[in-house]
Amino acid sequence: MLNQKQKIIAIDPGYDRCGVAIVEENAGKPVVVFSTCITSQKTDEQYLRLASIFKELDSLIKEHSPTHMAIETLFFSVNKKTAIKVAEARGAILALAGIKNLGVIELSPQAIKISMTGSGNATKEQVEKMVKLTVKLPTKAKLDDEIDAIALGVASLQTLHLENMKKGLAK
Repeated sequence: MLNQKQKIIAIDPGYDRCGVAIVEENAGKPVVVFSTCITSQKTDEQYLRLASIFKELDSLIKEHSPTHMAIETLFFSVNKKTAIKVAEARGAILALAGIKNLGVIELSPQAIKISMTGSGNATKEQVEKMVKLTVKLPTKAKLDDEIDAIALGVASLQTLHLENMKKGLAK
C-alpha cells in the first residue's frame, strides 16, 4: 500500500473534446471518482477554446484535489493542422499542472494499451472492454475520449505504484 493516497486527474487531450477522469486507488483497486468530456465551442478562436478547457480543468482540480496529472502523449496523425492544435491543448494542460504543482505522468497510447490489454496493438473496442472489466463505470453513456481518459488513469495508477515500489514506498 502507498503511504499517501494517490488521486489522478487523467486527461485525453484535445481542443474539440477533452476526456477527463479522476481515478484513485481504494483497497488496492482503481476507482473512477468522476469522469466527463469537456467540449469547446467550435465557433470560438483557438485561444478561447484553450482558455475554456484550462478553466474547466482548473475547476475540476480545485474540486477533486488530485496528487498527479496524467496526460496522453501526442500521437502524430496525418493531419498536421489537427496535431498542432492538440499539441497546443497539451501545452495549456501541462502549464496548469505546473501552476497546481501536480506530479505529471505522460503515457503513450501504446503504453496505455499494453497496460490495459497486454497488447500495444489493441483496438479501441478491446481497451474499452478491459476498462469496463477493471472499473465500475456510472450508467451514463461515455464518449471515446472519456473512456480513453479512464484507461489512462488506471494505467497511471499502475505506473505510480511501480515507481513507488522501486522507491520502497509501496508493497
